[in-house]
Amino acid sequence: MAMKLILLDADDTLWHNMRHFEVAEAAFADMIGTFADVGIARSTLAKVEERNLKHYGYGAKSFTLSMIEAAVELGGSALPIESIARILETGRELLRHPVELLEGVGETIEELAEMGDLVLLTKGDLLHQETKLAASGLGSYFAAVEIVSDKTVDTFNRLFARRGVDPAGAIMAGDSLRSDIVPALEAGAWAAFVPQPLAWSHEHAPEPSDAPRYRRLSHLRDLPALIADINQRQG
Repeated sequence: MAMKLILLDADDTLWHNMRHFEVAEAAFADMIGTFADVGIARSTLAKVEERNLKHYGYGAKSFTLSMIEAAVELGGSALPIESIARILETGRELLRHPVELLEGVGETIEELAEMGDLVLLTKGDLLHQETKLAASGLGSYFAAVEIVSDKTVDTFNRLFARRGVDPAGAIMAGDSLRSDIVPALEAGAWAAFVPQPLAWSHEHAPEPSDAPRYRRLSHLRDLPALIADINQRQG
């Protein structure tokens, strides 16, 4: 069965994202340095982020709220109000950072758009993701854009049903094993893992060891060749 639906993640699959969060996290650790060393500041922030996902979801706004909560947790009543103001400014910087495409993404998207229906499937804050997509210059290549609170098996099943596509004729490519790869495979689709060096620990998951429809790619540039190979072998 030829590939009819090509699903792509956005952050750290199409454009840089985590490196901006790394800068923000380093700034947070510096701000809170009076109350905790770097290791404790970062680990506390990570725990607060995990705890808040069910309340705030993903994205820069959620991260900013978690920075404030972690700062209060570490500094208590001694935390100066100026620190909260600085954290809020750090969050605003996250929301307005320039969109920088990963190497070769522009040409790859052009090629993929000619191979099947291209759909952006990403999670995070709706307004921020829409803004980044518009700034990327890639929007016209996508047949549809799906911005979701999380990616689960049900997310994929609903998408396949809505678009009338057999999962075996769909492939998901992204940098998160937990969000992009595992649920896509469980829904019966193909999945291509494109790892990035700054992956968030929350997105880690065991790499599939016995999944015929799973592939690990060194770069998104390899995806068109993979799809061509699948199409040839499946007729």
